[in-house]
Amino acid sequence: MALLHIDSFSTTLNTEMELDVILPETRAQNGWKTLYLLHGMGDDHTAWQRRTSVERYALERGIAVIMPEGHMGWYTDMALGLKYYSYIAVELPKIARQMLPGLSLRREDTWIAGNSMGGYGAFKCALTAPETFSQAASLSGALDVAALPASSPVNARYWRDVFGPTEDINGSANDIFAQASSMRASALRPRMYMWCGTEDFLYGANLRYRDHIRALGYSLTYEESPGDHQWKHWDAKLPHILDWFMEYGKEDE
Repeated sequence: MALLHIDSFSTTLNTEMELDVILPETRAQNGWKTLYLLHGMGDDHTAWQRRTSVERYALERGIAVIMPEGHMGWYTDMALGLKYYSYIAVELPKIARQMLPGLSLRREDTWIAGNSMGGYGAFKCALTAPETFSQAASLSGALDVAALPASSPVNARYWRDVFGPTEDINGSANDIFAQASSMRASALRPRMYMWCGTEDFLYGANLRYRDHIRALGYSLTYEESPGDHQWKHWDAKLPHILDWFMEYGKEDE
């Protein structure tokens, strides 16, 4: 495997952005299957490498992993701030494929996942850029962002800067309940995976989202087990998620 540390200018954000990339050493016939792996709130693009064995897991499966910087922008085009959604979902795949021509260009080979804030970002990107991402996985995702400002110790002004007024979140582009509903009839709706620990403070939100997605008829794999909001659980689930991603399409063979 090769580990690349890349600084690349984003025209969307008008600044240099960091990303780390894990690449296989052997070129795949149709290009490398690629996972965009998003970090959680308070972490950065190095978190998955420092807290998990993602490099070893990728090596065992021969896939590429792209770990971008998302700061604390919630992978959304902020009400008062930068356009992190447009960067991650639209610009970054183009940048990555230009710089790394070994990546597959196929939708079915392009996936996105994340933990906590990154779980929300993964689902948002897959639901609103389904032409790029065929599958999405969330680990302990902060999926109900309309409920976050009232329950978070973070200053209310921060949430307004990210999402705008709390009363306007429901039904907006940042509401992934609404985005899933609008995608329900699309042939491109993504295949989805969720895990959350039963002691996690986000467990209730994950149950609500699970029930919502199931009612809409999405292809959803949902799992839960004892655990709270910790990296040891996300590291343990990551190999399972990678295997789940790689099952895509095998049922049609």
